[in-house]
Amino acid sequence: MTLPNDIHNPGRRAFLQRAGLAAAAGAALPLLSSTASPAFAAVSGDPDQLFKQGKFSAAERGYRRLLHKDRRNARALAQLGYMALLSNRFRDAETYLSKAVALQPTDIASAQRLAESYVRRDQFARAVPLLQGTGRPRDKSFAEMFSHIKGEAWQLSGPQSTRVPFHTLDPVPSVEATLNGGKPQKFWLDTYGTLDLSPEVAEAAGIRAVATMEGGFANNRPINIYLGVLESFRIGDIEMRNIPVQWSDVQRPPLPDGSAAAGAFGTTIFYHFLTTMDYAGKALILRRKTESQLRRFRAEAARTGYDRLPLWLAGDHFPCSMGSLGDYGPRMVTVDTGGIGAAFDSTVEIAKQVGFEVDLKNPIPQPGNNKLYWAKGDRISLGKAVQRNVRGRVADKVFPGFPGPGQSAQFGFDLIANFTHEFFKPYAITFDYTNMHLYIAGKSLR
Repeated sequence: MTLPNDIHNPGRRAFLQRAGLAAAAGAALPLLSSTASPAFAAVSGDPDQLFKQGKFSAAERGYRRLLHKDRRNARALAQLGYMALLSNRFRDAETYLSKAVALQPTDIASAQRLAESYVRRDQFARAVPLLQGTGRPRDKSFAEMFSHIKGEAWQLSGPQSTRVPFHTLDPVPSVEATLNGGKPQKFWLDTYGTLDLSPEVAEAAGIRAVATMEGGFANNRPINIYLGVLESFRIGDIEMRNIPVQWSDVQRPPLPDGSAAAGAFGTTIFYHFLTTMDYAGKALILRRKTESQLRRFRAEAARTGYDRLPLWLAGDHFPCSMGSLGDYGPRMVTVDTGGIGAAFDSTVEIAKQVGFEVDLKNPIPQPGNNKLYWAKGDRISLGKAVQRNVRGRVADKVFPGFPGPGQSAQFGFDLIANFTHEFFKPYAITFDYTNMHLYIAGKSLR
């Protein structure tokens, strides 16, 4: 089988991932040094193995048993705190991670995760000393940026909700937004993204760099990422003020009409709202995170028919849920809307194990030594949402766009796939980061 190449070169991610920016953007969650275990490993009673297999409820029970035997079990405390953070249970995360760090001051991962629990609540001042104390240059840069956010961060003004039409659907969705009261500009939407600008747009908006850090390589040269504080960002009728932002000098792909995008934004914006990417209706919907808005959304979604799946957040911008490849699953997957020209990403090993065809004779050209190939997925699914005979990208080492040494090394738990752009086109997907649910509706939401 030979699958054709695409004019957008979909073997490479949208600009955040291609530049290595998505990996650098996370403020607190570290890359783990563990090597990925096989995706099809047998179920174990060991809480560490249960966690690695994405069986979080069983793993949590196991760690609680260990903690019942020894209240000073730093490993159990750290893992319970991590799982609480993945589920945005901030009180539990703070309790367990604080105890883990107190018992083991050299536990940098727990210190970073504790900082992340504050960052997600926009309590940046509480995150600063933790990030300053890790000894990591990247953490120091974020601490410097956060220390420059004075007063109330993420001030929201405007109506209870806003709906903004997609400017483009392909190669990935884009919408218009404004910076510091300027004219509307076009931004890519990417759930693997934070809020990233082009250097020209940052300069025109008058944003000052308060910190810098290295962000990987592009075209064999290091990328410098600049961090600052944005006074105003408006999407539709809702304005956000006093928020963190980043930019770099990496070359970005143009919009389909040949014009330059102002940047991209994704999960760090999305988790401040009840956010819907309505592919079917070609619009982005932001709702305030209130019970009344959630009730209205559920009533609206019920009329169109929806499925509700679990949602976890790894790092500051990697949404995770449960999905299946063929008859295998549901297992842990990531949800990345920014992958161009594909419905899923995985590895050659996993694709072969589930019976997908892989075109090993025609590798997709790309830099680096992580060889990439086209694959054909007979059926992939997120809950009741199913796509058949779709193409995806599979790599011989790690999923496309993942910076770690193995597909589970990024987060410590195994992933079987990343679901991306082409999968979501018939649906409207909604991220509820308060109750940690991912909704998938089969029709447009109005």
